[in-house]
Amino acid sequence: MRSPYEVLGIGKTASEDEIKKAYRALARRHHPDRNAGDAAAEEKFKEVQSAYDVLSDSEKRRAYDTFGAAGGRGFPGAGAGGGVRFEDFNLGDLLGGMFGGGAQRQGARRPFRGDDVETHVQISFEDSLNGVQVRVPVEADTVCAVCHGTGAEPGTSPIVCPQCHGRGVVSDAQGLFAFSQPCPRCQGNGAIVERPCKHCRGAGRERATKRYAVKIPAGARSATRVRLKGKGEAGRNGGPAGDLYVVVDVEPSPLFERRGADFVLDVPVTYAEAALGASVQIPTPDGPVALKIPAGTESGKLLRVKGRGAPHLKGNGRGDLLARVKVTIPKKLTKAEREALEGYQKVSRENPRERVFAP
Repeated sequence: MRSPYEVLGIGKTASEDEIKKAYRALARRHHPDRNAGDAAAEEKFKEVQSAYDVLSDSEKRRAYDTFGAAGGRGFPGAGAGGGVRFEDFNLGDLLGGMFGGGAQRQGARRPFRGDDVETHVQISFEDSLNGVQVRVPVEADTVCAVCHGTGAEPGTSPIVCPQCHGRGVVSDAQGLFAFSQPCPRCQGNGAIVERPCKHCRGAGRERATKRYAVKIPAGARSATRVRLKGKGEAGRNGGPAGDLYVVVDVEPSPLFERRGADFVLDVPVTYAEAALGASVQIPTPDGPVALKIPAGTESGKLLRVKGRGAPHLKGNGRGDLLARVKVTIPKKLTKAEREALEGYQKVSRENPRERVFAP
């Protein structure tokens, strides 16, 4: 019998995220709906489901890592030299085995919250400023529509496991002590399904695609996350569903560079406008406005236009528009422009100024 780690194709040090990723990939590959009439795929799907049920539960995983497969014998934790690692044991199980308690202290079929799901949605730059409602398709494990999560054929119910009597664990006597391990009959669930639901093959869950209406708030930017409570993966054993997180991807603007709630806009000006000062029309998300260029403005200077940025995602008001001046040098000059510049050059030579080099 293969270990749950071998079934999912992961190592024993795999993280929770790695376990989820491996399970989802295998569940999609071997799902009966995608392999109609394939008995081998159906058995593989059940094997993958069982492996995930063990490794996704921290207590079941610890029990498996400590005691090994249900059929294993020998003193748990003994290495090649016979040493014992008592940190691997649960003191309650040790003492409970001596006094007749043990695994009865907790219910085997306690509920587990479903996994969270993350999906992405792309919106336009304009929609990110005004807010928009979008419909998002999400593929996730949901409660079986036929058996409503019990895994049993309609009209029947799971029965208490006759081997562990609903505890989910069995005791293995070792002298004065009794050590608990997952029940091999019910795989630690405390109950068995005699007549599995034909729709979900006893899993109690099914893979389905649902569409949700998601309101993207004004001021959203790329990586903004919108949470929909209870719209993630279905819980197990009656546990609550996880949450759905919708991650926003905003299409870039050809004009504006975003910095938080502010926008940066490159504003080209002529040498004369930068030197003498001018008023130029610039675009904003709300329409064009006049921008005053002070005399002597250097290339790269930022001029602030209040309240013309993006709405603040949390709170009132809007950011600003930062106009970044870029002095342009023409490649071709008209005769009048050349004469004017040559005249300026002559005056500059007659009245030279000290050149100041920035450090």
